[in-house]
Amino acid sequence: MGATFVGMPPFPEAARTALADTRLRRNLGHATATIRAKRAAVVAELDDWEDLRRQAAAVKDETLTHLDEHLLTLEAALTERGAIVHWARDAADACAVVAEVARAHGIDEVVKVKSMATQEIGLNEALAARGIAAWETDLAELIVQLGDDLPSHILVPAIHRGRSEIREIFRTRMAAAGRPAPDDLTDDPAALAGAARLHLREKFLAARMAVSGANFAVAETGTLVVVESEGNGRMCLTLPEVLVSVVGIEKVVPTYADLDLFLRLLPRSSTGERMNPYTSTWAGVTPGDGPQEVHVVLLDNGRTRALADEYARQVLRCIRCSACLNVCPVYERVGGHAYGSVYPGPIGAILNPLLKGVGSDPVTDSLPYASTLCGACGDVCPVAIDIPGILVHERVKVVDAHRGDRPKAEALAMRAAAWGLGEAGRMALGEKVSGLVGRLPRRRGMPGGRGALSWLPFPGSRWTGARDLPTPPVESFRAWWRRAGRDEEVRR
Repeated sequence: MGATFVGMPPFPEAARTALADTRLRRNLGHATATIRAKRAAVVAELDDWEDLRRQAAAVKDETLTHLDEHLLTLEAALTERGAIVHWARDAADACAVVAEVARAHGIDEVVKVKSMATQEIGLNEALAARGIAAWETDLAELIVQLGDDLPSHILVPAIHRGRSEIREIFRTRMAAAGRPAPDDLTDDPAALAGAARLHLREKFLAARMAVSGANFAVAETGTLVVVESEGNGRMCLTLPEVLVSVVGIEKVVPTYADLDLFLRLLPRSSTGERMNPYTSTWAGVTPGDGPQEVHVVLLDNGRTRALADEYARQVLRCIRCSACLNVCPVYERVGGHAYGSVYPGPIGAILNPLLKGVGSDPVTDSLPYASTLCGACGDVCPVAIDIPGILVHERVKVVDAHRGDRPKAEALAMRAAAWGLGEAGRMALGEKVSGLVGRLPRRRGMPGGRGALSWLPFPGSRWTGARDLPTPPVESFRAWWRRAGRDEEVRR
């Protein structure tokens, strides 16, 4: 696995490769089952969980409706407190701002708090191209970075790695990045965490500049908020001289009172905890305490495109908890890399098309189909995003974007079905053919006792190669009606 999503194949091809990796499936199955159980237990403690979800959705929707006003309020509050606010239309703008701040201070090494926004814009790669090294300080992100790997989960980026793999990464890669791993390092979790702690402490103490994201941005006070579990975020936010925070414009909440609501929902949905261990807040500059120069980059990068879709804009309610990933049967079997984005799983399957648009990139166009539409993702979402509904909504947009292209097999099959069902005589002929198919040998049994065909010749083999095909009834309804008639129906 290379350290970039660029050039990865569309989801169907990438998923087929991932499914063949038994170790990946074992690691994912164990990790997601553990997180699901923890989340279910702490959510069950709250009688008003559904009310909290509805309140959070309402706050987010109101904020998105008046997003321009809240952003201007946020900018004014941040500026009043001594922060320097930048507006970034896209990834290139945002990366240029961060690089220019580092260059202005003669800095060639920065430490980072875990941030999806900076991963989304490819900040590490952009800084490296300018001769600036960016070091991840979150443990899972450190594992991914040292392994020259890609994140595969929003909350646990190294979820696809086992303990023995992590030990090998630390043992072989840590020395090139700074303090080496101990010679007697084992795969005991405490030993691995200890090695990372010693390695990162040198980074914290040497760094003059840090880069963060923000889980929330309170407009009325100009307060940025980061929630985390390891304390690395607090180290980055307090020790360096310069701090740059890259914040998606959808992170705004109007007031501190609104923040309380989301801080109750996020830890339960993400880590299965009642409260996250560290919640850091900062607003501008405090003389003699913490960073003495603070920059805030307000990032669009496709968010206004999503905002323009009146139905699908609810995707911007997302608080990146990853609960939808942990319940998704598709994600659990193929992992995050198959989605070709830093946003995997059900939320990635709708967020990426909305941020980037559809019709030009096969990887993005394949994502709305990376779901069984079972609905589990929508049921667990703490801000009640209708993920299944948006998946269908985006599928329609993908189809519309390719109406002028050479028709695919699915489109030809639908046209043939429309032709056959459009006239009574043709439909009757089709019923006779399906009745003959129903008499073919059955090799698979389905729930309820119905049989299934295990093989069809091409092009039907494209379907039976991956799915069950219920055996058609031997007798059609119309044939039964002619044979039995209304009298039998009345007797029943």
